[in-house]
Parts: sequence; C-alpha cells; structure tokens
Amino acid sequence: MQIYVFYPEGPKVGVPVIKKEVAIKMRDDKVHRGIVVVPMAITAPARMAVSELNKMLTIEVFEEAELVTNITEHKLVNKYYVLDDQAKKKLLNTYTVQDTQLPRILVTDPLARYYGLKRGQVVKIRRSDATSLDYYTYRFAV
Repeated sequence: MQIYVFYPEGPKVGVPVIKKEVAIKMRDDKVHRGIVVVPMAITAPARMAVSELNKMLTIEVFEEAELVTNITEHKLVNKYYVLDDQAKKKLLNTYTVQDTQLPRILVTDPLARYYGLKRGQVVKIRRSDATSLDYYTYRFAV
C-alpha cells in the first residue's frame, strides 16, 4: 500500500492546494491514501474540500505541532493493534456481540488518527497494570 505525504509551502493552506496539488497528484498516481502536514490550521473551506475528497480518497491533515512528539512512545499510552476484517469477525463471533455493542473510540481521538482508524474498524488495546497481568480491551471506531 502506498501513501503520499505532502508538505505544502506557505503559512496558509487553502482549497487550491488541497484540490490541485494533493488530490490531482494522488489521482494521477493512483494512490488512495495521503497525509498533508501543514504549519498551521487549514482554512475552513479547505477542511470541507478534504471532507468531500475523503469520499473517494483518504486524506488526513496534521499540523506540525501535533507531530513534534510520538504519542505512542509515552509511558502512559497503551499499545494499540488495529484488527483486520477476519480478526474482527472472529472477535465478534467469540463474544457473540455486534460491533456497535463494543465500547467506542472516536476517529478524531489522537491515537485513532495516528493509526488511521476509519469508522467501523475495531482496535485491540493492551493495558498493563502494576498489580496484574496484561489484559486486552476492544474499541469500535465511530
């Protein structure tokens, strides 16, 4: 799977940058996933353009300040494992539940964004405790 990472020039990133530089390049090269790293927040119309393009492609926008530290390496952050469709189906059959009955995680959660979670995916979380063994919980992305 290929992924493009874009670093647009200039302090403000607007609709022309998103549509012309990012979307056209991804479409021409047949790449369906992209990350745009911007120095400051993109404009509201550009956010709407990204939302519209996400119907066909997957484009995520991160501000540089969000990427200064790797949040997954913090000692208080648990380990996350994104389940594929087969593992998800096995989990749901084992516990005889529907995915919507699992606890939820928002796709806007920083760790969900880090792992690129999409609505409907399930993540397995390994939790460690000083007094007990590791245990696992699951979250359904909404």
